Amino acid sequence: MKPVITVGLDGSPESVAAARWAADEAERRKLTLRLLHAWPMLVPEPASIPAEIDQNYWANRLVQHARAELEGRHPGLSIVADLVADDAQDALLRAAAESAMTVLGSRGLELVESYFLGDISLPVVARAERPVVLVRAESSKEEPPPRQGATGGVVVALKLHGPCDDLLDFAFETAAARNTPLRAVHGERLPLHAYVPWGVDHHVTQEITQKAHRQLSQALCAWRERFPHVEVEDSISLESPARAVVQAAEDGGLLVVGRRKHRAPLGPRLGPVAQAAVHHARCPVAVVPHD
Repeated sequence: MKPVITVGLDGSPESVAAARWAADEAERRKLTLRLLHAWPMLVPEPASIPAEIDQNYWANRLVQHARAELEGRHPGLSIVADLVADDAQDALLRAAAESAMTVLGSRGLELVESYFLGDISLPVVARAERPVVLVRAESSKEEPPPRQGATGGVVVALKLHGPCDDLLDFAFETAAARNTPLRAVHGERLPLHAYVPWGVDHHVTQEITQKAHRQLSQALCAWRERFPHVEVEDSISLESPARAVVQAAEDGGLLVVGRRKHRAPLGPRLGPVAQAAVHHARCPVAVVPHD
């Protein structure tokens, strides 16, 4: 099956924004866009039936309206509509297994409420075997305007221990498709011995920063060679990794974070960096599963 980008539609402003973002990305990557709407009450399509008694009327209208708008924006883009009689979470997880990426709408919530992403998005992000991108509504009045000089580049959050090939592959391919810079960010808390009565020991922080830069450069070396046209910047922040990543993405066009594939004893979940990213980053966030 040819790779597709799947977007989940539910009629919300967030899903509309997700569909527009997914269409842009599908055009860049020269992939087919699949518009997926899942509704357990969907019935087999009748040959001819008045709209007022057609149980599928609103589901069809939702998808076809989105398709017409996106075809107007992207005349050459291959778009398919997919209506399925199933639970949305199950349908999206199956679709994600067949897709280059899955794109979902995300509410821009704050404070304690931001830890409840919704009944659909969070389980899909936490269980999907391939990248899932979360997009906020474009017209949200709560969002402050982008800062002047925003680059719109790709920001990728990296640990310096463990495999990160899947994460870097997605980040570099996305930056190359967009022809934008890539910024690799690593946050690291200072150890206790770095603190002295008058503040922070400069020699300790310098040593930690230099070591992290060497490790980050080593991790990026092969990818710089594979994608020579992608401008790459590496950034080390001596603070909470979650805070460092969210701040680095403030002017970004896409934030890429990782999630381990293994199942936790208490069920699927996101790590602290991915949690902070999906709840607090203003730009779209791609969560990439990796070993």
